[in-house]
Amino acid sequence: MQAVTITQITIHELETIIEETLKRILADYKTESLSKKNDEFLTIKEAAEYLKIVVPTIYGLVSRSSIPFMKRGKRLYFSKDELNKWIKTGKKRVVFEY
Repeated sequence: MQAVTITQITIHELETIIEETLKRILADYKTESLSKKNDEFLTIKEAAEYLKIVVPTIYGLVSRSSIPFMKRGKRLYFSKDELNKWIKTGKKRVVFEY
């Protein structure tokens, strides 16, 4: 963080600084709360459809702990948000990204 020394500031400048800070904080809060609301839990069939792979492949990934999952009793559940993150971890960088 950058250190700032303020010697004189007008009321209008202070209001502007506070307003901009609040806007930034609220925008971050909205983005965070939307991502939490959109986090759905999928069954194994829904996860297979979402990832466009077959159910036996999902079972293989689960048995190797290669995919994020939750188990409740005998049922498996998958967080859509975590699946998206998992997919992104496999992203390969292309030449122009170096």
